[in-house]
Order: sequence, then C-alpha cells, then structure tokens
Amino acid sequence: MAKHGKKYRAAAEKVNPNKEYSLLDAMKVIKDINYTKFDSTLEGHFNVRYKSTQNVRGIVQLPHGTGKKVKILVFAKGDKAEEARAAGADFVGDDDMIQKVQGGWVDFDFVVATPDMMKDVGKLGQVLGKRGLMPKPKSGTVTTDMKGIIAQLTSGRIEYRADKTGVVHVPMGRLSFNAEQLRDNAEMVFQAILKDKPSDAKGDYVVGMYVAGTMTPAVKINIKEMR
Repeated sequence: MAKHGKKYRAAAEKVNPNKEYSLLDAMKVIKDINYTKFDSTLEGHFNVRYKSTQNVRGIVQLPHGTGKKVKILVFAKGDKAEEARAAGADFVGDDDMIQKVQGGWVDFDFVVATPDMMKDVGKLGQVLGKRGLMPKPKSGTVTTDMKGIIAQLTSGRIEYRADKTGVVHVPMGRLSFNAEQLRDNAEMVFQAILKDKPSDAKGDYVVGMYVAGTMTPAVKINIKEMR
C-alpha cells in the first residue's frame, strides 16, 4: 500500500471515516482539506449495482460546467466545417485530420463528425474507440448541428460509464468553485445515474457515493438524503 505524505495525513485527520456527510457539507470539507497549489478537480465515485451484461453509461450536463477548457475536433467539409469553426471548434478538417489521427495524434477531448464523414472516420476505431472518443449518433456527436453540439461540449457536458468493478468515476468541477456549485454538479450527476438505471437492475441502484479532490482523502456521502 502506498504511503501518504504529511499533508495528506493532516487532511485525513479532518475527515470522519465513520460519518456519511450531506452533499453540501462534504463539499465544504473537501475545499477545506485541499492542499494543492493547482486548481484540483472534484471527483465523484459512484458504486452501482449491476451485472456485467448491463451497459452502464450515460451523458450529463453539469449546471456549472467542469472548469476545464476542452479541445474539440470536428470532421466536416464545406459549410459545416465553417460552421464548426465559427462555433468554436479547436480543430476542423476532413482527410487531413483523419491522416493526422491515424498517425497517432490525440490532443483533443471530444470528437464530432457530420454523418457523411463517418464512413472514413470509422476507420479510426483503433485510435478513437479505445479512448471512448468515437463519434456516435446516440451521444449526439454525429450531427449536422455544429453550433448546438459544440455549445454542449464546451459548457460542461460529460460522458460516464461504469468500470469493471461497478464504479462510475466522474469529474464534477474544480475546487475553485464554491461549495454550492460543487453540490449542484454532484447532485446532477447522481440523478443522471439513477435515471439511466438499466431496466433489469433490481433494488437500489446507486449503493455508495464518495467525493474527493485530486489529492485529498475521500468523503462518504449520505445518499439516503438524495433519493
């Protein structure tokens, strides 16, 4: 087990490991015990009850955003390429961008494509697919509405999925946000996960929730207050 430093241990002493905190109180605690000089991310960890055959994933729009400047790559031609640039996309192109990605370039956070580009973009599966970046109609990233999707992606939209152990890990803002903003973001994620509960999942779906800063101890949340 990794040994924690002096600052981490001092922060841990301020967290009651036997207490389930209200969401707002937890945010106040995390902000108080954070000791990093950089603007740390608030991380949410949600334990869900699911079977390996269930597809646990979804999309949520954080009311106060993520606090992160995201980079967006758009595959489009002609007028749609111009619309994407005007809407704020960081990288726009067609065959030139496909070749660049094939060469191993992945310096972007989201990928959008117009439907007519997907035949060629589909060839990038080995690069984009394993990183969860392949555009999909279901997620709205295969579209002709450049203005709409780019506005969503730059204003706090995040995609989540459960890992193999049934835990959903979600970035929910920055610790420079006030406690109320962090609470609102976390509440939105919690409700989104509940809403996306698989139809064949039985009983309580979210069975545990913890929040933490990038380098802080985790704080357990009283999820009974949130249902």
